[in-house]
Amino acid sequence: MVHFMKEYICNKIAPRIRGDGGWVEFVSYEDGQLELVFRGECSKCIILDRCLDWICQEVKRDLDEDITIKPLRVKPFFWDN
Repeated sequence: MVHFMKEYICNKIAPRIRGDGGWVEFVSYEDGQLELVFRGECSKCIILDRCLDWICQEVKRDLDEDITIKPLRVKPFFWDN
């Protein structure tokens, strides 16, 4: 299932997020927990929780998997801390 989840995130979810200036990368999937890295606009988005809910709904609809998402936000290297 890990391979299918990675392909799904890369081919179905990521292009839609890139359309809004964000970037999502698959990290891992184990025991129903999906770990994703969010970059670009996603790294500073104040409503990322809504996107996480949307991803969970899409995965449930298309893959029939109940998941939780562990988001990791990565700021661009040129941002000040």
